[in-house]
Amino acid sequence: MVELNQLLAWCNKTLNVKAFKDYCPNGLQIEGSHSVHKIITAVTASQEAIDAAVAAKANALMVHHGYFWKGEPEPLTGIKGQRIKTLMQHDISLIAYHLPLDAHVSLGNNAALANLLGIQITGPLDPTENQPIGNVGELTAPMSADEFSIHLTNCLQRTPLHIAGASATIQKVGFCTGAAQDFLYKAAALDCDAYISGEVSERTYHEAKELGIHYFACGHHATERGGIQRLGQAVAQQFNLDVTFMDFNNPV
Repeated sequence: MVELNQLLAWCNKTLNVKAFKDYCPNGLQIEGSHSVHKIITAVTASQEAIDAAVAAKANALMVHHGYFWKGEPEPLTGIKGQRIKTLMQHDISLIAYHLPLDAHVSLGNNAALANLLGIQITGPLDPTENQPIGNVGELTAPMSADEFSIHLTNCLQRTPLHIAGASATIQKVGFCTGAAQDFLYKAAALDCDAYISGEVSERTYHEAKELGIHYFACGHHATERGGIQRLGQAVAQQFNLDVTFMDFNNPV
């Protein structure tokens, strides 16, 4: 068991939360029990994840996608109100880390994705950023676009949407998990053969074709499962806690 404040202090320091300007609060979003003996981790704080935390008798739910996003309606009504009501009725804390969990060099989503795909990170996607979110790296051996697509499918258990580029083979890869399709131009500026992210927009098709870079949209959820799992494992080791990752399939 660990005190909630002690857990938060360690996570906030480890992820360097103060260094980020984000679209949502990082750290504690809903306060529950002051003592934590069991944590459920998940990509998103959906009702399904909350119900799983309730069933597991957890004291905390730790996620990548929490609440209180910039620009969202403030009233606690509808599904947002029901989610928060469930958490508070069962004394469960909601802890969320967004950009800090994307960026962390060992626990982060991008680090986890690189490790899963066998990409050796060589630098940031944007060298001008103080806290770069995406990365650039290289495969150990070049692959054709079809071979790389199969590799992504096998690793992520999800068939990516592929927009073909000009290069006959792929070795230098830019990547940024989640909804980072608009960073495509950064990868092209660094002469990457391909760029990987989670989502795709209508404009992405034209940009990829005109920039001549392969684009692989691998799924927002699929590309962001790794970070929260790694953070949960680190918390479990640091505090000798019962931490369980729950993966709720999301095709997006």
